[in-house]
Amino acid sequence: MNLLLTDAQAAAEAVASPIVWIIYFAALIGIFYFLFYRPQKKEQKKRAALINSVEVGDSILTTSGFYGIIIDITDEDVIVEFGNNKNCRIPMKKSAIEQVEKPDAE
Repeated sequence: MNLLLTDAQAAAEAVASPIVWIIYFAALIGIFYFLFYRPQKKEQKKRAALINSVEVGDSILTTSGFYGIIIDITDEDVIVEFGNNKNCRIPMKKSAIEQVEKPDAE
């Protein structure tokens, strides 16, 4: 009788082992999703909203650390005026914008 129980338990453990691995693998994928993929998507949406919200006259900070004011906007580019010199106007990609400060936010 005891021998039959151990054989049945061994058979149950052998069947449960792949199921346990599948559950473990699914849990691992879920953890990676919530720790890495989901926050990255949120950050991308936030950055896209920031870039789409720029308007002429906004003060910006570029990824290279320069502060400027937007004077013209096209589909993918912006023309930024740097410093007090009105002749220092540089076209750059919208993706180079790090921060936006609206002039009426003060």
